[in-house]
Amino acid sequence: MKPPPKAARTNGSSTKRPRFASTDSTYLERVNLAIDHILANLHEPVRLTRIAKIATLSPYHFHRVFQAMVGETPSDLSKRLRLERAIGLMAFGKRRSLTEIAFDCGFGSSSDFSRAFRQRFGVPPRAFDVDVWRRTHGEDLRTITEKMAEKATLAKMPAKQNPDSFKVRIRELPERYVAYIRVDNPYRGDAVLRATQRLMAWAEQHGFADGQWLGYQWENPEITQLSDCRYFAAVEVPGKDAFRPRGEIGRYRFPPMLVAQIDLDGGIELELRALQWLYGVWLPRSRYVPDDQPCFEAWMGKPFAHGMTRFVLGVQLPVRARR
Repeated sequence: MKPPPKAARTNGSSTKRPRFASTDSTYLERVNLAIDHILANLHEPVRLTRIAKIATLSPYHFHRVFQAMVGETPSDLSKRLRLERAIGLMAFGKRRSLTEIAFDCGFGSSSDFSRAFRQRFGVPPRAFDVDVWRRTHGEDLRTITEKMAEKATLAKMPAKQNPDSFKVRIRELPERYVAYIRVDNPYRGDAVLRATQRLMAWAEQHGFADGQWLGYQWENPEITQLSDCRYFAAVEVPGKDAFRPRGEIGRYRFPPMLVAQIDLDGGIELELRALQWLYGVWLPRSRYVPDDQPCFEAWMGKPFAHGMTRFVLGVQLPVRARR
């Protein structure tokens, strides 16, 4: 595997894409390409895989990069812009029915429009008094209509703040085979803990318990319904032929990869802050983009050795050099 130029590394266990310069502006360009697509397709559902491809970012990590940099998800941005367009049409456009406005602004039905409108403005569109709202929110209305006439872009990088003093190290990891147990709907009770305990008992029986323990999932729980998520409790094994998959014990091969790792010792809130900082602050200023692999929890020692409130682990984000 050819390392990126000047990367600080530590050893550890057919669409043409646009070309970007390796500067801080790279991520602004990528995210603005995504915003441009959303603006040009407000009448369509947000398709994350399509937008990630346009932004030339990994579909597994695009959502977190976008949210960390823009401050809202692609879906939330699209919905807000469609509602702001609706307000503008209600305030200044020719008189049209709410159903017409709903369809003009990309909503699938008047009921979808009414529900989204109430969530944002506190009342359904039929109870919305444009004249009163104009008098009491005149500045808001002017801002909305000005935005409608402008091209929405992300003008600058997120603030470079690191109150937790997170430190990133780039590691080059070799090919890895893992034994895993898949946990469906992992956010219910202690399902992950119990699966990990079963895997640990199996690993001790087969002599693998001293390997690197991992946790990962391919879905992003911020956009995938929690009951549809799947978490993988895993332990590294010596190679492909180390064991035969059987029952709930599966086997998976991860290719060689670079990872950006932050070592943590704390609760789940610390891990969530680390992920937000990694995606929103460190990554856009780095020479890397996320790779098409899941983000890993790499336990230091046995998983859950300190209970469910203190996690000692490394957060590993797979990355590759910018193109």
